[in-house]
Amino acid sequence: MEDLTPLTNLQQIPEGPPRKKKMTERQPLLLQSDASDYEGSRGSAARPVRSSPPNNTLVNVHSEDSLAAASGSGDDEIGSTDKSSYNPTHHRDLEHPTSNFDTLVHLLKGNIGTGILAMPDAFKNAGLYVGLFGTMIMGAICTHCMHMLVNCSHELCRRFQQPSLDFSEVAYCSFESGPLGLRRYSMLARRIVTTFLFITQIGFCCVYFLFVALNIKDVMDHYYKMPVQIYLLIMLGPMILLNLVRNLKYLTPVSLVAALLTVAGLAITFSYMLVDLPDVHTVKPVATWATLPLYFGTAIYAFEGIGVVLPLENNMRTPEDFGGTTGVLNTGMVIVACLYTAVGFFGYLKYGDHVEGSITLNLPQGDTLSQLVRISMAVAIFLSYTLQFYVPVNIVEPFVRSHFDTTRAKDLSATVLRVVLVTFTFLLATCIPNLGSIISLVGAVSSSALALIAPPIIEVITFYNVGYGRFNWMLWKDVLILIFGLGGFVFGTWASLAQILNDRTH
Repeated sequence: MEDLTPLTNLQQIPEGPPRKKKMTERQPLLLQSDASDYEGSRGSAARPVRSSPPNNTLVNVHSEDSLAAASGSGDDEIGSTDKSSYNPTHHRDLEHPTSNFDTLVHLLKGNIGTGILAMPDAFKNAGLYVGLFGTMIMGAICTHCMHMLVNCSHELCRRFQQPSLDFSEVAYCSFESGPLGLRRYSMLARRIVTTFLFITQIGFCCVYFLFVALNIKDVMDHYYKMPVQIYLLIMLGPMILLNLVRNLKYLTPVSLVAALLTVAGLAITFSYMLVDLPDVHTVKPVATWATLPLYFGTAIYAFEGIGVVLPLENNMRTPEDFGGTTGVLNTGMVIVACLYTAVGFFGYLKYGDHVEGSITLNLPQGDTLSQLVRISMAVAIFLSYTLQFYVPVNIVEPFVRSHFDTTRAKDLSATVLRVVLVTFTFLLATCIPNLGSIISLVGAVSSSALALIAPPIIEVITFYNVGYGRFNWMLWKDVLILIFGLGGFVFGTWASLAQILNDRTH
């Protein structure tokens, strides 16, 4: 899954907890949660909020001080009539709210990326029928976890009387209003979520780097063969220069071109997959237990769009249409699950055990149209790297800038940080040149933590004072999802690392 929406922007405001904030659909997806800590350590009383962010970002920013102030009137007030009657959707003053259709398009864009091209490889590790039903079940569980996060956000918005919260804020507020023994860990919970978001996006950047290099190599191998590391090195310079652009307003046309190339590439890839399909008996219906964790990692990587859910719901004109049986979230995720299942099923059926980490690498090498598909997808992912990179760099940048005093030194340190982070993703891609392995590892480590482990923990703590329903059904359901997520985290990480080490020894 990939979240192609950039995430952060910091400003300063006077003291005092806001009760009603003006927001736009251009606000960042993630709060720079720890920026106030970094600035505060240097004696500044300013807090981070939004100003005029770039045109293609989403807004949802609160300082942790304002959240603490909102809850500081006493624990007994959390369940008071005054707070229970607070409707956060009535307090969102949106400058440019998004329609249901706009939100659906953003949801699809946030979930469909390189993960969909890796689904045939996931089916290879699961077997045709295990992959078929497993992908649908995985999609249902991930969608339910998204609903859990939205419901917890609404509950916590009422308690803290805030119009909206993002993922890390939901984690913070759930612990802050949960059992007394856990409240001391509220900041830790927030930072853990932010850390996994950082790891996820850095992982996406590594996948993007390697994906582009492998597809270019596949095209050039028809004329002249070189190791993939050479192509990675050639890409490093242009990638650094592109990521020195700080204003996302200038990258809006780039994002549009990338989206158009992706749609065209997927359409042509489908036309290749659906021609001359072999019989279903030519592939394994069920794979071995040893490779099943690799399937989990790849599948959860593809479905990990939970980071875009709250920002999209927060910026809707009619947020009540987001949930529900036929709401925007269910509609979008059904489309995503069907696409993933179709690509995985027909891709594996077409190419069998010879399927690569990206289905584009299996297209006929001498065919002009297939070469154009590889080039277009490589260019699309290359251009999309900048949007993915915007997330981790803006999580770390406030911390780095806080260590310098002059504006020139701050700007220079931010530039050096960008160069270092791009180079870091280049080195990781160079060390792990197996696309399928790195996708599975990123999915197992970070995507499972955000999509399957964090939501049930947050829900259990959020509704600790409210109750878990008849027979504690909510608690039992969350425990089962948590066990499933932890199992995938442990065994998926182990299997991915084992495959990476095995590849390096051969």
